[in-house]
Order: sequence, then structure tokens, then C-alpha cells
Amino acid sequence: MADTQILAEKKPSGPIGRWLTMLWADKLAFFAALFLLIVLLCALFGPFLLEAIATKQNLRGRNAPPFDITRGMLYVLGADALGRPLLARVIVAAQNTILVAAAAVLASSVVGTGLGLVAGYSRSSAAQWIMRLGDVIMSFPSLLLAVIVLYMLEPSVTNIVLVLAITRIPIYLRTTRAEVLEVRERMFVQAAKVMGASYWRIVFHHILPVIFPTLVTIATLDFAFVMLAESSLSFLGIGIQAPEITWGLMVAQGRPYLTNAWWLSFWPGLAIILTTLSLNLLSNWLRIALDPTQRWRLEMRGRKNGRTSFGSA
Repeated sequence: MADTQILAEKKPSGPIGRWLTMLWADKLAFFAALFLLIVLLCALFGPFLLEAIATKQNLRGRNAPPFDITRGMLYVLGADALGRPLLARVIVAAQNTILVAAAAVLASSVVGTGLGLVAGYSRSSAAQWIMRLGDVIMSFPSLLLAVIVLYMLEPSVTNIVLVLAITRIPIYLRTTRAEVLEVRERMFVQAAKVMGASYWRIVFHHILPVIFPTLVTIATLDFAFVMLAESSLSFLGIGIQAPEITWGLMVAQGRPYLTNAWWLSFWPGLAIILTTLSLNLLSNWLRIALDPTQRWRLEMRGRKNGRTSFGSA
């Protein structure tokens, strides 16, 4: 009885408190979310604050080593071949890297989910044509297709987003169709049909909310993949071009100096690794937090941690 009362007292108020409690229950996911928040803030405000510094050349400080703050705190990570501070450039480059990945994931998820809903719920021949379209796209390796298209077209931000989005559509298409084929046979969908609900109401008000958590988890993982793909294209020289900055382009620009100035490629590469790792950790947490049958584990663990930390107070 006492334990029940303590848990009731420790129950977080509101949806924000509930999600924060579940996030704190998984410490790795919590710190991953914190790191991603820092990356997001850098992407939003970094160019406004540091773009002029990130592009200003200082030939006297060419390939300056890291941890030398005699030139200022912005040179704590060293300087590149033109004397520009790497810390400022890594912060500014976060915007283009995140922007390209976010736009590609958003476009591919919206288009792929829409086509998957039609292919999964509709019994017409259009569903088969949609699936064959997905098979055609998947028959080409995504990175190879991006290389070929960008080699023929101008490697602009729009073209990179378009190519990466097209190559990722089959992921959402197939996942959505498989989920819809299972959900459409459930009792609540059949009841909606009996009540006279329209086709679109059943799809968007009854089926989509059920499969949405799965799509969010896949999108989080796909964000990491798309970011790596963009970095790979920039590294190959067919991604975003200078004077724009991305983490992959910074790694490519530091490649000729790996033997005597390793930090030129190390810090942007580390930013890519940490961001990808954080996205993977957060997706594992989302898989549990968005599943009603598993969510209670995080809630109980979060309340227990809160009672242990603050019980003596």
C-alpha cells in the first residue's frame, strides 16, 4: 500500500514530465538526446554567430595544432589549411549537414508513407504498380544511384536532397504497407467500416496513428543513414561544394594533411560518429517508449530512480 502511494506521488504531471521521466530512465538515451539538442542548437544559431569567423582566413595560423588557446578559445580544436578555426567551422557546418538529412528524411517519409498507405489498404491494381515502383528503386544501390545522378547533374543542395529522398522512399513504402496489411484486419478498423467511415478517415484516423510509432523509429535510424550518405558524397567531391561547409566536406578537405595535421579530418569525423551513435541510441529508446506494451518498463524505472534520488529529501 505504501509503495503504491509513493509511486502515485512520484507520477509526473503532464505529458512532458512523463516523457522526461521515461527518457531519464535510460541514461544513454538521455545523454544522446542532450547531445542531439546541442547539435540542433549549433545548426540553428551557429551560422548567425560564427559564420564570419569560420570563413575568415589567417595564413599565419595554418594547420595550427589543437588545444592551443593562445589564439583564442575558438582555436581549441586547431585550425585548417587556411588558418580558419575548426571549432567554428564544425559548428557552422552542422546546419548544412542536419538540413540536408532532415529534408531528405522528411520528403522520403511523407511520400513513402503515403504510397504505402494506398498500397496496403487499397485492393486495386494501383497498389501493385506502387510496389513495382519501389522494387525498381531498390534494385539500384542507393549510394551508387546518388553518385550517378549527381555526376550528371549539378551537385547542389536541392539535387542532393532529391536524390537521397528518392533512394529512401522504398524503406517507408514497404514498412507502411506491411503494417497496414496487418492493422486493416483488426476489429476497430472493421467496426469503423460498419459505422460507415470513409476510406480516407479509416486510413488517416484509425490506421496511421497505430503505425506512426514504427515510422518514427525508422525515420530516426534513417536520419543517421542519410547523414552518412551525404557525408560520403561530400567526401567524394560530388556533394555540397565550397564555400558551403558540411562535416563530410571538412573530412575531405583534411584528407591531404592526414600525415601531419590529423585534426583537420578527425574533429568533423568525430562529430559525424557521435551524432550517428546518438541517433541510434535514441531510436532504441523510441522503440520502447512508443510501444504501449513496453512503455511501462521505462515509466516504472524512471519513478524508481526518482524515488531513490529524491526520497531522502
